[in-house]
Amino acid sequence: MKLSVIVVNYNVRQFLENALTAIRRAMSGIEGEVFVLDNASTDNSAAMVREKFPDVSLITSAENVGFARGNNIAMDRASGEFILLINPDTIVQEDTFRVMLRFFESHPDAGLAGCKILNPDGTFQLPCRRSFPRPWVAFTKIFGLSALFPKSRLFGRYNLTFLDPDQTYPVDAVSGSFMMIRRETYEKVGGLDESFFMYGEDLDWCYRVGDAGFKVYYVHDTTIVHFKGESTKRSDIDEIKLFYEAMQLFVEKHFSTSGVLRFFLRAGIVLRAAIASLGRWGRPLVQALVDFFCVDLAIFLSAALYLGDPMRFPLNAHPVVWVVPGLIVVGTGFFAGVYTSYRYSVSRAAASLFLSYVIISAVVFFAKEFAYSRAVVIISGVLGILLLPGWRLVLRMWGRAAVHHGSRKSLFGRRTVIVGTGSSAQEVLRKLRARVDGGYDVLGFIGKESSLIGERIGGMEVIGSMENVGKVIDEERVGEVVFSTDGVSYTDILSVIARSRSRTVNFRLVPGSLEAIIGKTRIDELDELPLVDIEYNIHKPANRLLKRLFDVGLSGPLLAVLYIPVRLTGLHGKLADGILKLPDVFLGRTSFVGLPLSGGTETGGVYRPGSSAAETRYLGPRGLTGLVQINEREGLGPDEIERYMLYYAKNQSLILDLEILLKSLLLLLKK
Repeated sequence: MKLSVIVVNYNVRQFLENALTAIRRAMSGIEGEVFVLDNASTDNSAAMVREKFPDVSLITSAENVGFARGNNIAMDRASGEFILLINPDTIVQEDTFRVMLRFFESHPDAGLAGCKILNPDGTFQLPCRRSFPRPWVAFTKIFGLSALFPKSRLFGRYNLTFLDPDQTYPVDAVSGSFMMIRRETYEKVGGLDESFFMYGEDLDWCYRVGDAGFKVYYVHDTTIVHFKGESTKRSDIDEIKLFYEAMQLFVEKHFSTSGVLRFFLRAGIVLRAAIASLGRWGRPLVQALVDFFCVDLAIFLSAALYLGDPMRFPLNAHPVVWVVPGLIVVGTGFFAGVYTSYRYSVSRAAASLFLSYVIISAVVFFAKEFAYSRAVVIISGVLGILLLPGWRLVLRMWGRAAVHHGSRKSLFGRRTVIVGTGSSAQEVLRKLRARVDGGYDVLGFIGKESSLIGERIGGMEVIGSMENVGKVIDEERVGEVVFSTDGVSYTDILSVIARSRSRTVNFRLVPGSLEAIIGKTRIDELDELPLVDIEYNIHKPANRLLKRLFDVGLSGPLLAVLYIPVRLTGLHGKLADGILKLPDVFLGRTSFVGLPLSGGTETGGVYRPGSSAAETRYLGPRGLTGLVQINEREGLGPDEIERYMLYYAKNQSLILDLEILLKSLLLLLKK
């Protein structure tokens, strides 16, 4: 048997499925075997392998035995002339295994080799070729000199950044995410050292291979993508601490006489732990400072409006005026969870600010010496309601904020293209549309051939081809590229990623099962959740009252300013037609946001286009705009319209209405 491929998996089912699909293609024409050792995963990884890859030899462990032990168990059963250890969060090209086997045949001195590895964004993954952490190399890594001077032969030795990644050469070590070894070498040096639970075992193995008289090579002729760190994200492992402890174990094993190196590694552990702690508290601290600044800005503006001079306060009062209100707001927000669990919650920030100004008003009432102007307190409170929740709303609308778990996502998804035009790509489009707030604003398909450009497939236009995908990314300001792996080869996928690495774009993959979209930062489940009969937000009296107050409060001023000029000038168009319907909004006959104005009724509790049956359930008023209206350009079918209507009724809030209004205006401005 020529090749044995071993994958050790821990709770990365979607990645594993994609990796095994790519491995199956790469094994075509090669006599070989594939092993998966599952390290007690709780995400049904083992069941997925049994069901979808019956030809794979599955080994299940009752506990997480780690990377080294897991690979050793599988290597004991492997019979290939060559053995490949590969991570489950990788994707290989169709020719990767053949290229590596040819390399070994032409380089008899090679005992172990790795290939060129890319990050999901197309950038080069530095750890795929490394030097051993000898004293000087460790010093430059720990204190950042290797990052500051990557092209320097003196400082860039840890990741060999001074060498050309598009050439092949011997190195000290390669990445454990892809290591191919000769059986002769394996039998001489043995398996991985199980003292290393995770990290360091690849360095140790490479060191022992070199010590046994074989060479370790970095091979640039084939490329894989490595998502890196997916297993550690699904565990409570402190990977930074584990990494430096592994380095310390490696040094004690192979450089035991170097006290200087041990000192540097211990210093590195302390330094990185301090940086990690700073990172955990850094973002909440920045948010608190932004809120503090917003409070001071509100006081400054209110004093300028009411007093005519924002610095009119007595000299001894300035420390109190500019410090105490901000501290009260930040302190109240902290206890309300505004900077922890609910850091992007608009409603929580507004409620916290209201409570803060109740406290501030009480302080002003009882401390008469600081009661300079109650009007300034009231005006600054109103401005604060706009500023503090306002910046959170802006971030949520543009999808930049990681909101509290379980919160509704923003409607403003990242601009997305789907690579592929076949049935699987069309199914991906359908599932993305069904998500409503899934974070993807699909612009069109990318076809394999340029002849498809301009055609409409599944209601969506083909806007580019594999050859000009980079141009499409630039011109359409694309943020997400989703590959339908059923219709596109992995070689083509990696080629697109490599050619687009200089662009700020995320690349995501949909496995053949169409269950999820996997990417560098997250996994998005695609399977639709059933809609059950629950109490919708639109039914709640408070929501309906707030919606009505908003309609009256906004339509009144717009009527006074815009209605008569538009009526007299006879302007037409969607915006003008909307302005002419403002009296209906003011009188409550319609709303700014709701169901389409015409074309259907609610039948049997569901909005159905063209139905004439009597209305039986309240799913919200008709509206000048709404979820259906802003997605009409995508050619929604009846089931999708139904889903949008039910989604709106379930999630209706003033924030959602504002998002829909803003997105409607942006769509109008594009035309």
